[in-house]
Amino acid sequence: MSQPFDSSLSRLFNPRSIAIVGASATPGKIGAMPVALLRQHGYDGRILPINPRASVIQDLPAFPDLAALDADADLVILAVPAAHAAQALEHARPGQVGGAVVFTSGFSETGASGAQMQQRLLAIARERGIRLLGPNCLGFMNVRRNVYATFSPAPANGAVAAGGIGMVSQSGAFGAYAYSMARERGLGLSHWISTGNEADIDVADCIQWLAHDPDTRVIMTYMEGCRDGAKLRRALAAARDAGKPVVVTKIGRTQAGAQAAASHTAALAGDDAVYDALFKQYGALRARTIEEFFNLGYALDTWKHAPQGRRLGIFTISGGVGALMADEAEEAGLTLPEPAADAQARLLERVAFASARNPVDVTGQAVSEPGLLLATAEDMLADGRYDALAVFLAAAGSSEALWPTFEAFAKQLQASHPAVPLIICALFPPARRRELERLGCLVFADPSAAIRTIGAVAACAGAREAAAANTEDDGGLASITGTAPVLDAYNEVQAMDLLRQAGLPASPCTLAADADAAVLAAARLDAPAVLKVVSPDILHKSDVGGVKLNVSGEAALRRAFADIMTSVRQHRPDARIDGILVAPMASKGVECIAGVHCDPVFGPVVMFGLGGVFVEVLKDVSFRLAPFGRAEALAMIRETKGHALLQGARGAPPCDIGALADALVALSRFAHARRTDFSSVEINPLLALPEGQGALALDAVVIPTASRGGGHSS
Repeated sequence: MSQPFDSSLSRLFNPRSIAIVGASATPGKIGAMPVALLRQHGYDGRILPINPRASVIQDLPAFPDLAALDADADLVILAVPAAHAAQALEHARPGQVGGAVVFTSGFSETGASGAQMQQRLLAIARERGIRLLGPNCLGFMNVRRNVYATFSPAPANGAVAAGGIGMVSQSGAFGAYAYSMARERGLGLSHWISTGNEADIDVADCIQWLAHDPDTRVIMTYMEGCRDGAKLRRALAAARDAGKPVVVTKIGRTQAGAQAAASHTAALAGDDAVYDALFKQYGALRARTIEEFFNLGYALDTWKHAPQGRRLGIFTISGGVGALMADEAEEAGLTLPEPAADAQARLLERVAFASARNPVDVTGQAVSEPGLLLATAEDMLADGRYDALAVFLAAAGSSEALWPTFEAFAKQLQASHPAVPLIICALFPPARRRELERLGCLVFADPSAAIRTIGAVAACAGAREAAAANTEDDGGLASITGTAPVLDAYNEVQAMDLLRQAGLPASPCTLAADADAAVLAAARLDAPAVLKVVSPDILHKSDVGGVKLNVSGEAALRRAFADIMTSVRQHRPDARIDGILVAPMASKGVECIAGVHCDPVFGPVVMFGLGGVFVEVLKDVSFRLAPFGRAEALAMIRETKGHALLQGARGAPPCDIGALADALVALSRFAHARRTDFSSVEINPLLALPEGQGALALDAVVIPTASRGGGHSS
């Protein structure tokens, strides 16, 4: 599903010539900063200042406008007021300019008139084949090539090191802060991009481009919203397919946060649960705090190999901190296998008062007996039972006398076990910390943060593998798209028929207009019957006596039919009645719920959870964007707390989870294929039968896109 490489962005982000419209020699002016930064940091391409009132700017020959340039410009920086931006770009000839960065605010973020100005600017750019970054943005930096197309003061205070992290932010203020944080933490950047109002180039374009950029290993993204869900999905797929992890901070997790995002930018915050589903589905890591955002980027960029599983070895010189790290590991979803029995025995022979289980505590003896550190770690890793090793050395890291021991320890472990990432928790001087990081070790002062980072990265690796193995499966979509025209409204029987045509296991049911029809319908069943009133005006059938269960025999059927009609007419004399549904009594199983709603940005989203009356209160549900395959459906089911009930609880047999997953896959294909036809689908309950017996939809509500009426359920 990934999209092809966009070479037009390469000309913009890797420019060999840069024109600055509104260039200035006055320090502090917006047009002065990019010229000064490009010169300060040694940009070796051509710098072309443009200002009609000056012939020389910062010792460089200036031009009156773009038309006067004696050569093409890969990049144009517009540092002029919003009212003059479009006019300045109009001077460019078609093909003369590759891309433009628009610093100026006063466009769509200000209202309708600003939005019109933004559309005019975009139209002029497209007429001339110019890609547009912004407006209302801080620009971008290509750190390796010394391109500083920004007016942010952050790089003026010290440049970040060149490295493998590509950073893209919708917010200029957060982006400048993130740049400064990267510099303080010693993270190396390949590119830093601020997208602003996203008139043309958006975060998805940047992620997709960075996924193909050879200088980028990790992508860090700050998002406030998304207008084109399909493009963002393609971009995340491109990063996944390229093996480049994506770390995302997405604001708007709460209603208050979503409202703040909408007022801050012209972006759509969207439904946060959908974003969660999106990131899980494509193996992106969502950071909930700024600290986590940088910890994850740091880990993914520093480690030569990320942990490929959740098995963690903890090696400490403090039993108390080891216990703390073990608690954090459990909360992070990591497992702590014990070392092999012979490895435990060897440690206890050397240090009788050690703790040889996991966490392995060698006490302070490791400081006085340098060889113990390496020998114990080698013993732990010898048989491949750990996916990562976390070592706590306390304040011993600040000892210069012990540095040769720690350096040799890190080098030897990296050489003998290169696939097992190492994380060292200690108070090292900055220079020593950087030496360890160059060896591929993570260094943390806080052991809790270290363990949480390992857990998140391990989860990311697993999610990316699952996502890569679970690309969208469009099989069977053609047959679904050829179904009958959409009705104005669907009663329960029609809804069940529709889902049955889509390949879902829906219980057979018949709509009976009278008692004779009900008797004939029940005679065709191999089980006692269920009778339910079918009415578009009755939401809760049981409340009005509209349901009869386990009915057998003609007399009982006629009596049940009459009782339902009498009770419903007494409770709801105004209700329209389509008839009585007759269906077989289902076997015992676990009631689940599955549904589809159409997100305005991402399209149909499938929901799964345990059914029953408390589903909205407990919110034990998971989501995925349609369509998806069986592996993703199984992941959805495992994410819910109710998964334990499906596996069998209190002596109950395990449910047919595979059949449940197949039903979710069929629902996702239907939702995708008919995404313009239906606004929502709900199956409640979707019965999970005992293993080997399948799953069964017992009730369904289908709302066509154009429908204005309400649905009904039991």
